[in-house]
Amino acid sequence: MKDKAERIADKIRCDACPVLCYIAEGRAGACDRYANHGGTLVRLDPLTIIESAASHGVKAVPFLKGGEGTDWDGDLVQGGRPFITAVGAGTTYPDYKPAPFIVSQNVEGVDMVTVVTEGIFSYCGVKVKIDTDRFIGHERAVVRVDGEPIGHVMTSEYGSKMLSLGGVEHLTSSGKKEGRVTCDALLRLCNREPVEMTVDDGATVVVQAGRAPVINGVEEKLMRVGCGSATIGMFATQWAQHADEVVVVDDHITGVLSEHQSGKLLGVPPSGIRVKGRRSTPGRYFQVAQPGTGWGGTDVEDPLTILKDADPEVAWEGLRLLMVSTTGEQSAYYELDADLRPEPKPLPDDLRASVELIAENCEPSLCSVLFMAGAGGSLRAGVTKNPVKLTHSVKDSLTYVSCGGAGAYVWPGGGITVMVDVTEMPSNSFGYVPTPALVAPIEFTMRLTDYIALGGHAGQVRPIEEVVTDKVRRVGQIDSQSDPMARHNYRWPGDGHS
Repeated sequence: MKDKAERIADKIRCDACPVLCYIAEGRAGACDRYANHGGTLVRLDPLTIIESAASHGVKAVPFLKGGEGTDWDGDLVQGGRPFITAVGAGTTYPDYKPAPFIVSQNVEGVDMVTVVTEGIFSYCGVKVKIDTDRFIGHERAVVRVDGEPIGHVMTSEYGSKMLSLGGVEHLTSSGKKEGRVTCDALLRLCNREPVEMTVDDGATVVVQAGRAPVINGVEEKLMRVGCGSATIGMFATQWAQHADEVVVVDDHITGVLSEHQSGKLLGVPPSGIRVKGRRSTPGRYFQVAQPGTGWGGTDVEDPLTILKDADPEVAWEGLRLLMVSTTGEQSAYYELDADLRPEPKPLPDDLRASVELIAENCEPSLCSVLFMAGAGGSLRAGVTKNPVKLTHSVKDSLTYVSCGGAGAYVWPGGGITVMVDVTEMPSNSFGYVPTPALVAPIEFTMRLTDYIALGGHAGQVRPIEEVVTDKVRRVGQIDSQSDPMARHNYRWPGDGHS
């Protein structure tokens, strides 16, 4: 790697990124990924390949079963075939030269090429999905780490809160501290480490990919089974014979059994129980309370506060009322007294079983972190002398894009904008440069003939046997269904699959 270094006195100059560090003997650069070893610039992280666990005698184990940072040595679909990732490969910066590794191998009679590069991404960020009903902040609220803005709250999805973090504006357009804090937070999130963040006028949240969120110091357990209306529909048959009315409290859509179509079809008579809020369709109410961390993502601690006085023309003494949240974690049972006021009573066994059934149907609450970045023209120049042809090849499904071996979703439209689940990538796949920007692996796989046709650096192609040495890091494939060289990833013309 001497071509990456310029000797300056007793130091060498690294040009693997725009920072251009001068590195003394035995020391590493600002990114901690390149070091001066005896006057030669060396890459500290090993090149990583994915291979079958069986091929090197490792028993397959579930991902993360062994604890934090554990790689899953799962078997490949095409067991025994290695795949070179860009993890530990190095960069093309200053981008006039070919990618660090352009590797060929024969796959089922087809000559394939994988081009690997660790891209320096200023245009990058993460999309975070937090499985919870708890209020964490209003849409568009600023998300902060160490007091610095790093993103914002996006539109909620079904049972989940969404964050958009990072991006070039936070990395480069504001003060140095904001860019540095944003880069550090993105790096830790992408490497599956916990990050504590606060939302303006909202909650404190600890996010870690693949783990339950911690909201205001409390670890979430369950993701809601559905909104209040959906919960009524799913469990109406469990309740119709054991309660006269059921109210499922939810921040978005609170459900009322006797008014709901499910209750009508099951013959549940009107109860006279009246719910505050804005009535939508029968049995569905909006805005019964303010958002919060209480029942069903509301600020409700006492569920009776969302009820109006019972209708004396309809309600009756002894009416059985169940109130429950969308996860089953909160529930209360009441019977109306002679004044038609709800009196707390022990939860009957039949209703207890139905509440437990709600919880049983809730999935575990997790945080999902998807890395998102744009592969710019300079990065593509490491693949081909004519970068736009690579874009066309990707859009034509002649070239498959992966990140650390994990299949990447490529957004439609111009450019190569990718999104990938970080839990499907090898551990510690991400690095950084203090420009600030993230360093992330990206691989382009295609037929050798297609690589030559798009103007690739054909003279730099090396067989896989030359690259797979004892110095590489070998990991098993996390997602056994994601094989970058699988035939179904490509639409080769003229073979019946186009």
